Amino acid sequence: MTETETPPSASAAETAPAQPRGIGVVGWLRWTWRTLTSMRTALILLFLLAVGAIPGSILPQNVVSVDEVNTYFREHPDLAPWLDRFYLFDVFSSPWYAAIYLLLFVSLAGCVLPRAVAHARALWARPVRTPRHLGRMPYAARFSTDASPDTVLEQARRVLRGYRVERYGDSLSSETGYLREAGNVLFHLALLGLLLALAAGAFFGYRGNMLMVEGTGFANTLPSYDAIYPGHWTDTDNLQPFTLELDDFEATFIEEGDLRGQAASYVADMTYRESPDAGEGRHRLEVNHPLTVDGVQVYLLGHGYAPEFVVRNADGEVVFDQAVPFLFRETATFTSDGVIKVPDTGGEQLGFVGVFLPTAAETESGELVSTFPGAENPRVTLEGYRGDLGLIEPQSVYRLSTEGMEELGSSPVMEVGDTWELPDGAGSITFTGVRDYVSLQTNRDAARPFALGAAATAVAGLLVTLFVRPRRVWVRATEDGDGRTTVEVAGLGKTEAAGDNAEFHELTTRLADRLRDGPAGTVPPNTPSDPVDERSDR
Repeated sequence: MTETETPPSASAAETAPAQPRGIGVVGWLRWTWRTLTSMRTALILLFLLAVGAIPGSILPQNVVSVDEVNTYFREHPDLAPWLDRFYLFDVFSSPWYAAIYLLLFVSLAGCVLPRAVAHARALWARPVRTPRHLGRMPYAARFSTDASPDTVLEQARRVLRGYRVERYGDSLSSETGYLREAGNVLFHLALLGLLLALAAGAFFGYRGNMLMVEGTGFANTLPSYDAIYPGHWTDTDNLQPFTLELDDFEATFIEEGDLRGQAASYVADMTYRESPDAGEGRHRLEVNHPLTVDGVQVYLLGHGYAPEFVVRNADGEVVFDQAVPFLFRETATFTSDGVIKVPDTGGEQLGFVGVFLPTAAETESGELVSTFPGAENPRVTLEGYRGDLGLIEPQSVYRLSTEGMEELGSSPVMEVGDTWELPDGAGSITFTGVRDYVSLQTNRDAARPFALGAAATAVAGLLVTLFVRPRRVWVRATEDGDGRTTVEVAGLGKTEAAGDNAEFHELTTRLADRLRDGPAGTVPPNTPSDPVDERSDR
């Protein structure tokens, strides 16, 4: 066995080549960060954010109208619970939408901030050095003159006014159009600011929904809301102490033509106070014309009907006297469903399930329907129950639990003023009138002006990006062997706009004219030749 031979007992591990190592934890983290902060990832996340918002525009949202969500549950009892599991009735406050939003914010921050720093450095940097072969540029021209190279470069500096110019030996390098990249950076920074403003509004603000019957009031306290969505850092015990009163509401509908039954206008006359000690103010609340009180916007979302009932017990005593909001099934006729709960009767509790028809009429088959959304011929039908309402357990005011109750039968069709005497002397119920109710939304978002400013800044940055053209121009002046000066002019447009070469040719012509006329306006003995576009000869 020679000295260079491997002993037979040597292990395979000692003779095998070294295996490549993985990139490790740090490498994977670096790769993840680079992928997340790439522009491609930001565009994908922006697309996912837009796609995720589609269910929020198709399905009713709790933050907009709890009534419409309840109606959807009644119309789709099998599908609605599954949609609710995926937060499709609360899209914009769902965990999956928040995850996309947060990833987009991180991606934009990691992409835009280094880019902004690089652009700031570029603003202070010198223009690039003059290329050796100017004839290879998209625009290149050459001519000769009797002027000295220094004179040529001095005149070129004057022609290139508005450009940032730097001299490198026998040439000038100039650039302009820095605002394009600045507009691009400004657009993305504004988009980042917009996301921050929206996030701040979500964290520090709140939204609430409530229903107000005509002639009633509202105090801005947590128990007064039908539904409220506070931000994570909102102090719900210290809300703005304003109060509202709905003095009058009027809904008008189109009565003729193909659009018959569609709403023409909703108008609510409101009285408000910013605090208990503040003076009284009035506001005419309409759709898209909100009331702003103490920094909170109050929006009119919709309306419905609240039939009024008086219920008497077996002894003839009035135990219930108020308007009850009924939820409409659809807006074409405003056929509405409602529940009346009377717990304090002095005996067995009473409950009623009702259907309200604003403009009742019989079809040819004898079915009673509503033919118009306005309350022109109001009718109501009721089903009565007696027993335990089950109010010990939490339940919706729009649903009646009849498990522990005895059915009393159905009422006749009742018009305003009619009374239904309940069977077995259980009492009576009288349909006394109809009031309107409105559904309102309050929105507290102190970051809204910042969001508006960020959106306006983004539009301005986008316009700058679209209309500013970055360009570079080089001028080189060298002496010939016969004592004349050869002038080379080259131009490069970074956006490949159609007008770039025309602008470069105009600069070349102006420089040639200046050298032809001479510094004192006299024509030199040997005038320079007309500039020749070298690219056009190829």
